[in-house]
Amino acid sequence: MWSNSPRWRKTVIGAAASLLAVGALTYSGASSVAYADVRTFVDARKGSDGKQYWVKNHLVTSQVRAAEGQRKKWLLVWAGDENIADTLVKDLKNLPGSLAGGLNKVTNALPGPDFLAVIDATEGSPAYGKVVNTATVGPLVENEPHHMQYVWHKGDTIYAGALFAAATYTFDVSALPELKLKGISLPTNTLGGSVPDAYWTLKDGTAYGTYMGGPVVPGPHVYANGQTVVGNGFAGSPGALIRFDRTGKVLSQTSAATPQGDNEKLCANLPRLGKPTCANPHGIQAREDLNTLVTSDYAEPRNIILDPVKAPSPYLRRPTVRTWDITERDKPKLRAVSYLQDGPRADPADPLHQESRAVMETTVTNLPGHKGAFAQTMQGGAVHYTPDITAPNPKWVEVFDDGAANKAIHPANDSNGGGSNGGWIQTSPDDKYLYRAISGRGKGALGPDDPGTTGGVYVLDIQKLLAAGTGFQCKIDTLDEARKGGAEADCPTVAGAAPINPGQPAAGPHWGAYDNFKLGEDGFYHETTSPERLAVSNYFVARTGLDGDHKVNMLKLGKDGKLTLDAAFKDEFTGQPGINFNRKQWPHGAFGNAKPHSELFVIADADVK
Repeated sequence: MWSNSPRWRKTVIGAAASLLAVGALTYSGASSVAYADVRTFVDARKGSDGKQYWVKNHLVTSQVRAAEGQRKKWLLVWAGDENIADTLVKDLKNLPGSLAGGLNKVTNALPGPDFLAVIDATEGSPAYGKVVNTATVGPLVENEPHHMQYVWHKGDTIYAGALFAAATYTFDVSALPELKLKGISLPTNTLGGSVPDAYWTLKDGTAYGTYMGGPVVPGPHVYANGQTVVGNGFAGSPGALIRFDRTGKVLSQTSAATPQGDNEKLCANLPRLGKPTCANPHGIQAREDLNTLVTSDYAEPRNIILDPVKAPSPYLRRPTVRTWDITERDKPKLRAVSYLQDGPRADPADPLHQESRAVMETTVTNLPGHKGAFAQTMQGGAVHYTPDITAPNPKWVEVFDDGAANKAIHPANDSNGGGSNGGWIQTSPDDKYLYRAISGRGKGALGPDDPGTTGGVYVLDIQKLLAAGTGFQCKIDTLDEARKGGAEADCPTVAGAAPINPGQPAAGPHWGAYDNFKLGEDGFYHETTSPERLAVSNYFVARTGLDGDHKVNMLKLGKDGKLTLDAAFKDEFTGQPGINFNRKQWPHGAFGNAKPHSELFVIADADVK
């Protein structure tokens, strides 16, 4: 997720504000077309602090009318307002516009509302790719919208995390394209953790969320379940697992730390803790039928997202995966902490790019006959697998290196998977394929002569690996395998790949979602186990230097795993493939560029069975 560039960004809001006092930023966007036919309405809820929190819908009536008479498929995109808080003073010259204007021209550099964009994702619709609604949230700004859940099912609440604001929003999407706010969890409701990352919804409509950062207040924290941990404060360590009800009310908080701490050599903390820990859970997925949940530890967040004074230790990126017993849903129990192993690319002089480093995401298998899961590393650039997440101590093995897919994504890429900046990884519902999005390696990441790599999406055929069960043979243990794919017969193979922004290093997608709905003969949408489309977003976190181009692209997915860019899913203003969130106008006003982090395919209740 985080940039592996040697140049670290440090925000200096106070200095930027002083610049704004003497000069202003003006904006000249690609679009000058305003939305003239917008209908607004607000849905508000009272927070635990007694204040009102709201979602304000801005429905484009002409696009809504265009959708009438057709059951619709929607793409929801959780996006943040781009503003000066994302930018270094020395980078101000690169902002749209000029510092020469008057203060009254400052519109886009100041914080604006964050929002859920509702995009028509119905193939063949006259409004295909159009933004039909922007549902802004308030009064909080600078939420840094991050992740929602991985897949939406009928009746689910939408859980949406605010990385910087440490809040979790819950939305009612039953009557799309309109949204309502069910509730909000504030930092004071989750004192046992901070920096919310991702969510996994359960069949009863509740959800687990990973809070990467430590308890809000440094020092000892006592949880309601009797756990006591010593943390180093907000956005520090150790993080927690939070369970929410459908309205965002906190049902339980559980520390991800072990009583004895983790490996001191591999798990750094700043400030240092008496019991070192790698417990910074990021990715999360569960198998309810197995009463097992898996979380992946990514990094101690404050030293990355909150802009370190100097480059932090590579050991602030984590090599660990945690498995949990969730038999008692409100009392999850940590079952095991597994350390991923380094692979054939391991270089003691470059620990940041070892195959085990920065375990961003994990994804479970789905079918009753399978018990396995995959974990991917962002800086490590590798995919790891365990055949049985219910084991007392799951054994994880590297089964694929991003380097083996690089040239399938773009011929000019090299075959080095280190620093590939991979993010989203997801098994298909039928367990045939594994989907993987990588931003690509930044220029100079592996040295001054490193040209970087083009990012994109690739699909792995995992059928033989899963069929082998616990006796699988695949293991990436030579450089040749890392570059070309595994030598064993049951190793995953590349079924399809597509570049995003070819020729531009580290400009590919960070996140994605598969389209799990098909229109049935009865005229209603039904869930499918064979997705035919993927949506991906090209943005991570601006403060890390991995900013992307702020586009959301659609990819067509063949039954054989082949990928092609959907050129019909194009921006309504530029006419180019991909919905461009860098624009002057939105239905909610002229707030300029926005940062799309995550997306979901969603259907209104009346249109899905």
